Amino acid sequence: MKSENTPFEGGPLDGRVLPVLVGPTGHPPKWYEVPVPDADGGPPTVYAYERVPYGYTKRLGLQRGWKYAYAPGGRERRELRWPWSKPRSGARGDSGHPEGGNPGPSGQRPDGDAS
Repeated sequence: MKSENTPFEGGPLDGRVLPVLVGPTGHPPKWYEVPVPDADGGPPTVYAYERVPYGYTKRLGLQRGWKYAYAPGGRERRELRWPWSKPRSGARGDSGHPEGGNPGPSGQRPDGDAS
């Protein structure tokens, strides 16, 4: 496996450069989590780092690489939103038509009114 030396900013790993395994695209993972064991034997504390761009070149504006920035709130969880999924509560469920409902293929509504 290939690894890349990646700098860390903030949190307990501030200023360190660690080798991080890269994926098939050549990028390190979007999140890097560091579990630190508790001294009392309780559950470990997990520190989360988010991958952010390291910087950009002056002339062409190309990205120079990646670094990890400390995320004190922890890893943000995302939910997948597929086009065929049900809308979330509070989302607009109508088709954008002023009277609601979908016009039929002939441009008429199911109740017989023309649009």
